[in-house]
Formats: sequence, structure tokens, C-alpha cells
Amino acid sequence: MNNSSNQLFGTVVEFDHHRGLGMVESSDGRYVFHCAEITDESRDVAVGASVSFFPVERFGLLEASQVVKL
Repeated sequence: MNNSSNQLFGTVVEFDHHRGLGMVESSDGRYVFHCAEITDESRDVAVGASVSFFPVERFGLLEASQVVKL
């Protein structure tokens, strides 16, 4: 479980509907995410949407996890 102090906020700057991959930009940097991480289970998010997320390390890279549309 994530600690709320690790929660970040950002904007979706890229999202490929066919691959299900996106990119969130926050003041901390850019984080890739897979559509399965979108918490409302829609597997879709608009470019420009504001989101909250938790940074996690997977395969040596930081990714956005538990992506919540705001």
C-alpha cells in the first residue's frame, strides 16, 4: 500500500489508446503508465486530463501507479 506522502499530481501528456500506454508529466518529471493503472477501470484517459498517481519502480524505471482522474 502506498503512503499518501508519495502521491503526486500531474497532467496526461500522451496516451496511445491502441497500446494502452500513456505518459504523465508532474513537477517531478515524466512517468509512463499502462491503462490498467487507471483506477476507475475505464482503461481510457484524455490527453490534458489532471490526475493523481503514485510513483513506483518497475524494471528499473519509475512509473505512475494508481492513476486517478481528477
